[in-house]
Amino acid sequence: MIFNTFSIVGRCARTGDFGVAVATARPTVGSVVPWVSLNGAVATQAKTNTAIGRGVLALLDRAVPVRVALEALLAADADREQRQAHGVDRHGETFAHTGAACVSWCGHRPGQGFSVAGNMLTGPEVLDAMALAFTQQLTVTDGQGSTVELAARLLAALEAGQAAGGDKRGKQSAALLVASAEPRPYHNLRVDDHADPVAELRRLFDLTSGFTDTLREQYGDDGLRRYRRVKL
Repeated sequence: MIFNTFSIVGRCARTGDFGVAVATARPTVGSVVPWVSLNGAVATQAKTNTAIGRGVLALLDRAVPVRVALEALLAADADREQRQAHGVDRHGETFAHTGAACVSWCGHRPGQGFSVAGNMLTGPEVLDAMALAFTQQLTVTDGQGSTVELAARLLAALEAGQAAGGDKRGKQSAALLVASAEPRPYHNLRVDDHADPVAELRRLFDLTSGFTDTLREQYGDDGLRRYRRVKL
C-alpha cells in the first residue's frame, strides 16, 4: 500500500513514552504507518511495508539500536528505494531513510529524541514547521510546572505540518499512537476518513483528555484501569 504522507516519531525523556503522529490524503493511515512499544517508535510510509514496523519493534525490544534495526531490515528489502521509514529508540537516538524513488517533495529531518519525515508534500516547509513546533513545546509547561506531555507535542507538530501545506494531494486520514507506562484514552486515536482529519484528531484529543479528567474525578486513579495495558 502507498502512503505518501507526513509523520513525526518522538520520545519523552521525562516519562519514557514513545509515539507517532501521522496524516495523509488516503484513508486509514493509522492502521498501517505508526508502530510503538515501550522501547521505541517507528513510522513506515511511502510504499509502506508493515513488516518493517513489526520488525523494528521486535529488535528494539531486544535492545537493538534503531539505526541498526532499520538498516538491517532495509538492506534485505528489494523495494527499499520506494520506502520511507524513521524511528527513535529508548536512548533518544533516531534514524531515518528516504528512498531515492520516493515521490517528491520528500525528505526527513532528524532531531534530538524525534524525527519528522514525509513524501509527496507541498515542500520542505512542512517538515521544518513540524520540527519547530515539536521543539518549541519543550518550553511550554502545564499547570503543574511539568513540560507538555509527548502526545500533545506530537499533535502540535502534526498541526503545524498541515498548516504549512501537508500532503500536496489533500487530506483524508490522521492518527496518534503513544506507548506509555500510564496509558490514557487519548494515546490511541484514529481518524480514518474526514475532510479535515488533523482538525478532527485535535477534537478527539481534547474530548478524550477531558474524559480522562472525568474518570479520575469520579473514580480516582482506578477509573483509568482499562487503559493500563499498552495498546499497540
